[in-house]
Amino acid sequence: MSSAVLHGTPDGAELIAEQFVRARLAGQSLPQYPGTLPATLAEAYRCQELAIERFPDRIVGWKVARIGSAFAQQFPEERLVGPVFERNLHTARVGQVVDFPVIEGGFGAVEAEIVLRVNEDAPAAKTVWSIDEAAEMVRSFHLGVETAVSPLATLNDLGPGAVISDFGNNWGVIVGASIGEWRSVDEIVALTFIEDGFVGRGTAFIRQGALGALAFALGKCAQRGRPLRAGDFISTGAITGVHDIRAGQQSRLVFEGCGEVECRAVRAGPYLSGAPR
Repeated sequence: MSSAVLHGTPDGAELIAEQFVRARLAGQSLPQYPGTLPATLAEAYRCQELAIERFPDRIVGWKVARIGSAFAQQFPEERLVGPVFERNLHTARVGQVVDFPVIEGGFGAVEAEIVLRVNEDAPAAKTVWSIDEAAEMVRSFHLGVETAVSPLATLNDLGPGAVISDFGNNWGVIVGASIGEWRSVDEIVALTFIEDGFVGRGTAFIRQGALGALAFALGKCAQRGRPLRAGDFISTGAITGVHDIRAGQQSRLVFEGCGEVECRAVRAGPYLSGAPR
């Protein structure tokens, strides 16, 4: 990638960040990727940092997702992270259907996930975490949903560089019921339904999956100068897959033996006015 991208010229990272932030705030789609695709992790996270700086909301957590094997050589980390903003953090109560925004003409999906809440500020200088150390940072363990939304319909198809640059393709986390005795749970089977149609099944392996994702987030965020804070919510990765959803459609995510989360996609409006919470 040219130095122009790295130094924020009109064709570079500054433009990418500006276009994604503007589209998200307006609730409008983008017809194409707004610039040259980031070719490295450093370039992609620089775009994300520039977008965070421009975004008028507070970070209350992070989403974590795996980087597929097809991209492992170009983006040599097991996972990626993206910020979760306060306005897009939702709490799901039993029997409640939670509305969440999707951008018409963009990308929209639901993902059944385990969501972990951090119990204390992480040491700013600690950038390598074991799974056992990460487990000690868990305040609470929740069933949940990541709402994966982008102004760009093809974002996921473009690979991790594009995904990282646009907030990790995140537009919210729905936090469901807590599991009190989570340390005794080895795995949880989840099923996802959209409009009552079955779309996916998978198994969350708590130690290598959820806690492994938390360990990665603890290290990666510290490396970026953004160590995790007490109360942060960490969405730890898709269990059943990434399932496309459109405004008006409803999804039910079942965690066998633990509970359910129900949500409905609604058309996004301007972020700071009447957008659903």
